Amino acid sequence: MAEITKISEARSAQPDVSARKKALLLGRQLGLSSEEGYRPTNASVAERAEHRNRKLMSQYQTNLETIYAISLSHTPSDVTGTDLDPDWAHQFFQMAEQIHNRKMQELWGRILANEITSPGNFSLRTLTTLKQLTHKEAQLLEKALGMAVKVNNETRLKLIIGYRYTGGIGQIFRKSAPINIGLSNFGLPYSNILTLVDAGILHKSEFETGLLNSKTPINFTLFNTQMKLTPKSGHLLFNYYRLTPIGDELTQLIQPKADNDYTNAMRSLFVKDFKIE
Repeated sequence: MAEITKISEARSAQPDVSARKKALLLGRQLGLSSEEGYRPTNASVAERAEHRNRKLMSQYQTNLETIYAISLSHTPSDVTGTDLDPDWAHQFFQMAEQIHNRKMQELWGRILANEITSPGNFSLRTLTTLKQLTHKEAQLLEKALGMAVKVNNETRLKLIIGYRYTGGIGQIFRKSAPINIGLSNFGLPYSNILTLVDAGILHKSEFETGLLNSKTPINFTLFNTQMKLTPKSGHLLFNYYRLTPIGDELTQLIQPKADNDYTNAMRSLFVKDFKIE
């Protein structure tokens, strides 16, 4: 088992270990702990640096071998493969060797398998973002994708946050403020939205559709749920967040889970101004 993984497991198994002991565990990564045939107190600074570098290179090799094994498990034998672009492959392996988290290694392994099968789906810019993505941020993306919709025949997902009534005589009798779903009620507060924005996955600004045609139904595909909405007037528009191109590429890796509570809340919110089928 890889050194960092061992340390991580030790932390999980001993949640009440003192901060000092946890700090001492870090010394193993720096080559400052005694091991069989090695005593840091008897080694020079250069020897300790060499020892640490060997440990680091061993860890990097372990990471790459793990990711490669994962990619093999996702690579079909009945599909014609493609040679990787040399520059892409070089950058991929340089970044992949520094991925220690097992769940994140799964994503990198699937990317490699995908590129061998169907190249060009993941840019180097996306790989750079993914390398900086923590497991927690990946979980936030998974949560957001479970609440995102495809509108009509569009391929890009939208995270609908509500709608707004604007213009027309009806506005005299109602507030023009947006009617929001309240994503925080379903585990995605605004602070998480900002995290995804900072990670380069969501655009910073909110977007609005154009005015919706009251005679044209709108088809929502929400994970495994189909919903047809027909506006009751021609003065409605949706508010939404949009994924960046990098976010769009990452959606190929994430397998979101349906949130039935969110789907029901969306229906309840829209029923006032939309006919829902």
